[in-house]
Amino acid sequence: MRRLAYGLLIIIACLFWSGAAKAAGEPYLTAPAVVLMEAGTGQVLYEHGAREERPPASTTKIMTAILALELGRLDTPVKVSKYAATTPGASIYLTTGEVVKLGDLVKGALLNSGNDATVAIAESLAGTEEDFAWLMNRKARQLGANHTHFKNPHGLPDPGHYTTAYDLALMTRYALGNPVFRRLVATQEDQIPAPDGVRYLYNTNRLLGSYPGADGVKTGTTNAAGQCLVASATRGGRQLIAVVLGSSDRYADARALLDYGFNGFYTETARAGEPAGQVYVKNGEVISVPVAPVVTTGFTVSMDQAALLEKRVLLPAFVKAPISKGQELGQVKILFQGREVASSTLVATRDVAALPWWSMFKK
Repeated sequence: MRRLAYGLLIIIACLFWSGAAKAAGEPYLTAPAVVLMEAGTGQVLYEHGAREERPPASTTKIMTAILALELGRLDTPVKVSKYAATTPGASIYLTTGEVVKLGDLVKGALLNSGNDATVAIAESLAGTEEDFAWLMNRKARQLGANHTHFKNPHGLPDPGHYTTAYDLALMTRYALGNPVFRRLVATQEDQIPAPDGVRYLYNTNRLLGSYPGADGVKTGTTNAAGQCLVASATRGGRQLIAVVLGSSDRYADARALLDYGFNGFYTETARAGEPAGQVYVKNGEVISVPVAPVVTTGFTVSMDQAALLEKRVLLPAFVKAPISKGQELGQVKILFQGREVASSTLVATRDVAALPWWSMFKK
């Protein structure tokens, strides 16, 4: 009987320690709503409360910047209204009647989190905050952010203004595809003209310069939203997006999420434009043509499952010239446990002209 009891204790202890080890592998977080996403593929690596609708505070400005960059011209002069200049909260201290380029307003919104800059953007592109919010909501739906509703361009509290950690990750992934957005959110300091000289801008995101590979994106804080942060970092060709909403320590939470993603996962990737092989060209001016994926594709698994990933490049034995750049010539597939989980078409990266018929007689 005593041996049986002892055996049961050992089993219970083993179960406890195995469960504890599993839990220890996950990040310790204070935020009630978080998500960790692969920027390249959109694959979610970790989430908790990520689909809950919450106030986003100034992370709202990610969408404001998207619309400004897509609908406006950065060199367009914008006359600042009294309404914009007197917007409460974070500010770049615009003055009524001054003229600022749209691109400088976007800098002020993304770096200094200027609420006044966002209202000036909204009025310049849509006439009013309300009409600009309609554009924001339309764009959110187009991106699949179906649990998002904006009422303003800055994120000051409003009962009808909400999003989710997952939706913010979707919007951020899209925004990072814009080179201007990507450059601005990675910028720590900048300056723009002011009526009496220059305005100095300092990015509110303290991960920049302190976390290895950090390259974005946006902070947000209100009493209703708590500490919010959309963070991004790139290492070894992998870019991760970490979103934390309602955190008690947003920077510690973001670091924990990003560390978890970089250290605990492996990604098999085929990147758009990067050579993936060669195809022999029959009767061509060159003997082979390089091929590359049309789009970046990949799949991420935990480190202990990395050996179960496989990348296959499927190409014909040869093709006949002429070949046009962009011509479909094969496929790259990524398999997990033998099952296809991602793929991309492979296309020729250059033109290949056919040799003239008389060339066959040349020695």
